[in-house]
Amino acid sequence: MTDDPSSVTNPYAAAAPAEKTRDYERARAILRGTQRLLRSLDFESVSEVSLANGRRADILSIRRDGQIWIVEIKSSIADFRADQKWPEYRDYCDALLFAVAPDFPTEILPADTGLILADAYAGEMVRTPPHHPLATVRRKAVTLALARTASMRLHAELDPGFGIE
Repeated sequence: MTDDPSSVTNPYAAAAPAEKTRDYERARAILRGTQRLLRSLDFESVSEVSLANGRRADILSIRRDGQIWIVEIKSSIADFRADQKWPEYRDYCDALLFAVAPDFPTEILPADTGLILADAYAGEMVRTPPHHPLATVRRKAVTLALARTASMRLHAELDPGFGIE
């Protein structure tokens, strides 16, 4: 690992650029198990959703009562250490969580976030996320972004020849 100083947005040391930071197969497995857990908790979710600040949430989920959670997937230690943007998601959700594989060293993750352990088959809530309610205007904007993203993706599935540019 590296001895680089921490940043203002992420107090954890950054990974060296040469390190493999994202294991996409593992991330897909964590995504699947996490979305299964979210559904069991009455949340519907969409992956890779762009936010108004230009960031992209790994999972944006909404519960029937309108509560919004963002889940950040980390497939490796290097992936976590290389990520300097996760604190910026807090302004777009009622709760921020990390989802990792069961063998991930969870002690390196921030204690003020929720924690999910997941594989390709299921997820388990290990630490309930602290709640920090969104302002009404921001909640509406995030809800609309989620609805539009889901609608565009459904339309693309039903009519793949009709491109979105």
